[in-house]
Amino acid sequence: MAALDPFYPIVPDTDWLARLLPQGIRLVQLRIKDKDASVVRAEIKKAAALCAAYRCQLVVNDYWREAIAAGVSFVHLGQEDLARVDLYAIRAANVRIGVSTHSHAELETALAANADYVALGPVYATTLKAMPWPPQGLPRIGEWRAKLNCPLVAIGGITLQRAPMVLASGADSVAVITDIVTSQDPEKRAQNWLTATAPWRNLSTGRPQG
Repeated sequence: MAALDPFYPIVPDTDWLARLLPQGIRLVQLRIKDKDASVVRAEIKKAAALCAAYRCQLVVNDYWREAIAAGVSFVHLGQEDLARVDLYAIRAANVRIGVSTHSHAELETALAANADYVALGPVYATTLKAMPWPPQGLPRIGEWRAKLNCPLVAIGGITLQRAPMVLASGADSVAVITDIVTSQDPEKRAQNWLTATAPWRNLSTGRPQG
């Protein structure tokens, strides 16, 4: 099972990458929304170059064709995305996939797709967007962990203070959006996250050391 870094920021554009990559992040998702196709292609190409320069694993949300064209090796797919993509083409390009899940049925769909990681959310209530699913809670993390032989990413309402509990409950990585992009000092906040998740930063197991 390939490990993921325990800190997994999600950003909307490459301007954010330029700010966060120098802080030492090792895993990041580029999630572009409501942009023209030419902008999407340019952003993904730029993100791939930036992440390669900083040796950070890049995950592209949704735009799998553009990711393949840019040489990106990881995409993240929601359940609706998963239903309409060409999984054969993605696998043929040696691209790994992460899949969002919010229910047992969605977990089964992710397992059937041989996801390289599974995301579970929202763990806590989140203000980022309206969610049709109630907060999953920490016990659900342990339940999902027991069903998986791939990394588990927890997302939704996770703060710096909550992260240790989430990771101790069985998550391999915590995805973070609001806590970074709304911070008055995102660079310092990213450093704080890297420090808080340091006990879990073991690339072979993803579990705490010492």
